[in-house]
Amino acid sequence: MMLFIAIGLVLAGCSQDQTNGNNPKEAPVVSGDRSADRALNAEVARSTEQKLLPGYAAKNEDELSDQDFETAYEMCVRALTDYYKAVWNGSDIELDTFIENDHLKQYTQQKIQSQYDVHIKHNLTDNPVQNIDIDAWEVEYRDDVDGGYLYLHLPVHINMTVGGYGEVTEFLVRNVNGKLVIVDWYTGAKDSYDFMVRGENLTIDDPDIWNDSEWVKKLDSMTDEF
Repeated sequence: MMLFIAIGLVLAGCSQDQTNGNNPKEAPVVSGDRSADRALNAEVARSTEQKLLPGYAAKNEDELSDQDFETAYEMCVRALTDYYKAVWNGSDIELDTFIENDHLKQYTQQKIQSQYDVHIKHNLTDNPVQNIDIDAWEVEYRDDVDGGYLYLHLPVHINMTVGGYGEVTEFLVRNVNGKLVIVDWYTGAKDSYDFMVRGENLTIDDPDIWNDSEWVKKLDSMTDEF
């Protein structure tokens, strides 16, 4: 009798040890898996969110401020760098990164193609652009009824494999749904595309000019000549 009782106690103890032993092992594994899943999901969400964010986000979604000066400058420098490499080297340029207005985008595409064709025609593309340098640049905030805009004045030196040249480009930048975008862009160097098509010594101060359908039509007739 005592032998059966002893055997029963031993079996009960083993069963209890197995129960107590399994639970602590299972809990961390399950908990660990769920934590890993949550971390992975959070990382995927952050990655997706970053891809959806605009390349040049305004500091505040609904307004411009002096906190956007540096970002606007970086965007315009990137636009100029890609632009000069496009017209001299034949490199691609993603205008959607900088420009939202379809009229300005189309004009800029025509401008790039026209200048690249000239460089090809005169065998000038064997001296490609390496990079650009910006001299003393200026930026200011200008208020208007549509939330204001930024005016940037960028003297740029284009460094080519051999030599280089310089000219000044003016930009107007707006905050459109939290994204900084170029709404006008003019290079007034003598014999430049803008100089010949849009005219010389222009005052660049109308951020809505590319929304003026009549003005765009007149400009289209001018671009047909180039």
